[in-house]
Amino acid sequence: MKLLRYGAPGAEKPGLLDASGAIRDLSGVIPDLRGEALSAAGLARLAALDPETLPRVGGNPRLGPPVAGMTNFICIGLNYADHAAETGAAIPKEPIVFLKSLGALCGPNDDVTIPKGSVKTDWEVELAVIIGTRAKCVPEETAMDHVAGYAICNDVSEREWQIERGGTWDKGKGCDTFGPLGPWLVTKDEVPDPQDLPMTLDVDGTRMQNGSTRTMIFGVRHLVSYVSHFITLHPGDVISTGTPPGVGLGHKPPVFLRAGQTMKLSIGGLGEQTQRTVAHSEA
Repeated sequence: MKLLRYGAPGAEKPGLLDASGAIRDLSGVIPDLRGEALSAAGLARLAALDPETLPRVGGNPRLGPPVAGMTNFICIGLNYADHAAETGAAIPKEPIVFLKSLGALCGPNDDVTIPKGSVKTDWEVELAVIIGTRAKCVPEETAMDHVAGYAICNDVSEREWQIERGGTWDKGKGCDTFGPLGPWLVTKDEVPDPQDLPMTLDVDGTRMQNGSTRTMIFGVRHLVSYVSHFITLHPGDVISTGTPPGVGLGHKPPVFLRAGQTMKLSIGGLGEQTQRTVAHSEA
């Protein structure tokens, strides 16, 4: 299944994508895509529905993040061998874990704001793992039992604030709109091998990232288990698993985003995102 949330920010309704690509409203079935709805039993109930019996949503509504009620927006740094090489970093011995502000979360096609004073805003196409049931200190053998599905995440980053301003990476990762997620939650039954997905990112029509989850250092199963030993994972939580090479920082010389540009992201089977960059506003 491809599950989604549509509507104005803060007023999204749950939906699913039918075989024709139309949105079907789920608000008469579940209040939102959160909590128990993301469990194996909850997803099975949704899969048993006949989409033709659900109201068809007309027009082209805004898509919000495909899950609600997120507690933790977790990211993994330097998790692709070829990306580590382009940045000159050593291969990590253990996953590098950091948190993205929940305020960074936004819809897959929402505008991305270049923060006030930023000169090094960068892009990162990433595979996001969406948690379906609570996971605490789980072994790798059962880690995937806690996964509801996958989505695309753009781990937008301000490199000066991340790297040059002291302390942790968080300052360059948590700005408003720095976490586009979606367009859909694709349930894990439709992604037989999350370690073999092509992924791309274009800026103004130029291919910047062209990679694959095959070059991940730490795979999905390991990451879910590993993170669960430090942070209890709850339904709707996200682990964004790192980015392949081609980020702006890795270019020689580096290139960064400016207002008025367009990013287009894709991951095999998970759809596409498109974001326009806009200048900071005091509003």
